[in-house]
Amino acid sequence: MTDVLIVGAGPTGLTLACDLARRGVAVRIIDRAPGSTAGSRAKGPNPRSLEILADLGVVEAILASGVAPLPMRKYRDGRPITDTDPHEGSVPAPGAPYDRGWLIPQWRVEEILRDRLAEYGVGVETGTELTGFEQDGDGVVATLAGGGHVAASYLVGCDGGHSGVRKALGLSFDGETDRTQVMVCGDVEADGLDRGYWHQWFDEDGGVLLCPMPGTSSWQFQATPERDAGGGLVEPSLESFQRLFDRYTRVPGVRLANATWLSTYRVNVRMVDRYRVGRVLLAGDAAHVHPIAGGLGMSTGIQDAFNLGWKLALVVTGQAGAGLLDTYEEERLPVAAWTLDITSDRLRAAMEAIREPGGGLDVVVTRETTNLDLGYRWSSLSRQPDGYDGRLRAGDRAPDAPCRDARTGAPVRLFEVFAGPHFTLLGFGADTAGALREVAAARGDAVRACPVGAGPEGLLDDRGHARSAYGTTGALVLVRPDGHVGLIAPAGDSRAVLGYLDGLGR
Repeated sequence: MTDVLIVGAGPTGLTLACDLARRGVAVRIIDRAPGSTAGSRAKGPNPRSLEILADLGVVEAILASGVAPLPMRKYRDGRPITDTDPHEGSVPAPGAPYDRGWLIPQWRVEEILRDRLAEYGVGVETGTELTGFEQDGDGVVATLAGGGHVAASYLVGCDGGHSGVRKALGLSFDGETDRTQVMVCGDVEADGLDRGYWHQWFDEDGGVLLCPMPGTSSWQFQATPERDAGGGLVEPSLESFQRLFDRYTRVPGVRLANATWLSTYRVNVRMVDRYRVGRVLLAGDAAHVHPIAGGLGMSTGIQDAFNLGWKLALVVTGQAGAGLLDTYEEERLPVAAWTLDITSDRLRAAMEAIREPGGGLDVVVTRETTNLDLGYRWSSLSRQPDGYDGRLRAGDRAPDAPCRDARTGAPVRLFEVFAGPHFTLLGFGADTAGALREVAAARGDAVRACPVGAGPEGLLDDRGHARSAYGTTGALVLVRPDGHVGLIAPAGDSRAVLGYLDGLGR
């Protein structure tokens, strides 16, 4: 018997497994693939996902294994037109330490997360396929290929767009497939191109893109597909990639080699209408698929998992009622719908841009695609006093801020205080001291109580970044384990905080 069985060991499943394992939850993660995923696939996490990966303790490895997004070199009729850096002039802010995503192949992200998971004594069970499951009020019994069984309190399907878990639940996957928007993808080697750029050749009838993958000798190849005499798609291959390269780039002497991860991508815009059926839940592409414009696929799955992890842990350990799991769907379903809309909009913008000389994929890089502004103000978990009109609201992402340790003077960021499986109670102003002590005494390690201001304990906000970001000089702010504000309460109202925590899911 295990607490949670995760099906699918991509970034979504691995993020969830790491989060559960560090909380002491018994977790197993299986994947039908015989080994780790090949291919660059997703090009890396966005800023909000980098914050999550920092909380999980792997962001340094992610940053060391990748590079900042490259400038885009655009071509027309085979000639270079312009170099564009959509992040030019952007810098980290006090409340947001990552101002851009990071370029790193998906297989390397998965490798880093697997290594982190192994530190908790959990390994991915590769070559292990789920063939079915049954559930009742007490748990789930999963059947594996070969006849084995796994009993678990909960099962989470992180098994991608063709999710067997979703299909077994009988959930619809509503939306559409745009068969006119097709792309061939793969990883290739190519000598003679400058690896300091993401090269983008576009003509009126299509194009080729080559992006160098850091830490490898490979390039991610994306192109308008070839079609045969009857209009049918030509299957991706090294030979077809070379023909496409020669046709659109007109760069002589460059030979492509060692093509791997050959794929045909069709634009799908689909999502479920439920994230949970009893003790079985969905996350990532198993619950939603959308255009790749904006690069939100992997990041949305990581953020699904981080929203679910702390809730599932509190439920299986008896610290919260099972109703807490209802808030996973309540919060993430609207985010999925928004993601489908924004990526479809960015795809339309990109398709229009590439028809013009000098146009390119830089139009998909917007503030929205950082996910830094996504929150859950509508959630039943988001509470604040009636009439509260502060800039920061319950449900919002809790911003970072550089502070100093009041005792030692050492620099401390709020994100360092948040990191880990606990809630964080920030106390702004001297009047919060009593409430902070009461909550800390009542909840122990489950809540990290932290004064923020100018007192002799906690954090010194001598540059005012925390006060500015949180918009208060006298309030309690309870930050959830996933880095979102759960509760804003008056400075001395410890009862509001304890009542919030005691009532989770009940």
